[in-house]
Amino acid sequence: MTKTTERFLRYVRIDTQSEGGHDTTPSTEKQFDLARLLVDELKEIGASDVYLDEKLCYVYAKVPANTDKKIPKIGFIAHMDTSNAVSGANVSPVITPDYDGSPIKMGDSGLFLDPAEYPDLLRYKGQTVICTDGTTLLGGDDKAGVAIIMSLAEYLLTHPEVPHGVISIGFTPDEEVGMGVFGFDIERFGAEFAYTVDGGPVGACDFENFNAASAVVTVTGRSIHPGSAKDLMKNAVNIAADFHSLLPASERPEHTEKYEGFFHLGGIRGDVEKTTMVYIIRDHDKKKFEARKDLIAKAGDFINAKYGEGTVTVEVSDSYYNMREIILENFHLVENARKAYTNLGIPLLPPDPVRGGTDGATLSFRGLPCPNLSTGGHNMHGRYEFIAAESMDTMVDVCREIVRIYTDES
Repeated sequence: MTKTTERFLRYVRIDTQSEGGHDTTPSTEKQFDLARLLVDELKEIGASDVYLDEKLCYVYAKVPANTDKKIPKIGFIAHMDTSNAVSGANVSPVITPDYDGSPIKMGDSGLFLDPAEYPDLLRYKGQTVICTDGTTLLGGDDKAGVAIIMSLAEYLLTHPEVPHGVISIGFTPDEEVGMGVFGFDIERFGAEFAYTVDGGPVGACDFENFNAASAVVTVTGRSIHPGSAKDLMKNAVNIAADFHSLLPASERPEHTEKYEGFFHLGGIRGDVEKTTMVYIIRDHDKKKFEARKDLIAKAGDFINAKYGEGTVTVEVSDSYYNMREIILENFHLVENARKAYTNLGIPLLPPDPVRGGTDGATLSFRGLPCPNLSTGGHNMHGRYEFIAAESMDTMVDVCREIVRIYTDES
């Protein structure tokens, strides 16, 4: 078992689940448990400028340059929190060395990780597959990224014969609830550009993601005894359903893929007098994104014209934007990542737009260009999450190769 795998197994056993709906960062105090462990480990391996933001739970560190050569300052970033879709407490990994391609028994849960359902498993025959015991998620999203970056740092610090410039390291909270880097101190981080290490199968460097907004739709009704309600009652629940029917049914997440955007009704609650719906709006194309926001506003106008002014209010707020336009201006980041894969004999995955957001997207618009490298993970945010140990080791090599490329090209 490599040090990267050992680290990964140590980190996933620490519950760092974040929670939405909080106005503070971090959203959960338990994220500090991993942050403090990482600070101790960074100091132990000899990193410099190790710092924990005791208020916001960001971890910063550097691997100092070991050459006078002028080399761009590169950063690597991963998030410490895990999704709240499935419990992240008391994670018990199931390790299957020399995987033979058959279903993997997931502890005593009665569940199996079956290649008939998850054919990507067959990519990893002969390798060490790590999954859960079926009671929790695994947490490879993104503790695999954390372990990869820590091993990269240790390698560079223990191999002074390998020349490199300043390497900045950052670990963030609350990525899974969309608040991961709003308090990230780019100046303290000290890089000219960076990579997030967070994602799917090895071979990818993602540089496109959704433009994203949220919409809160509030319907105000009027409650009258149903026995005498004719022409008087305004049932907010029915009006909410009327509003929802104005949005195209074919443009929901369950019917879209690749570059297709969507409207997603994530929650609805209420009664006759007041009903609230919460939507997320997504599209890779900026013009289509603006058109979607315009459509949901017009749906509100239509409902108000039909049922009376003030019946519905629509509050739309942008969340993040597609980093593509920023990365295209700094495309050497993608080109050198692809070159690193090729140099190591790793097949490149075809470009595939991220159907979500990344910390790197927000950082890119804050002035730190930051595409995303894969980790090797599969089935994130669920009980059937898995990763091959060899994928994490490979991604350490890829990060090292990226560092070498920038060193040699400078």
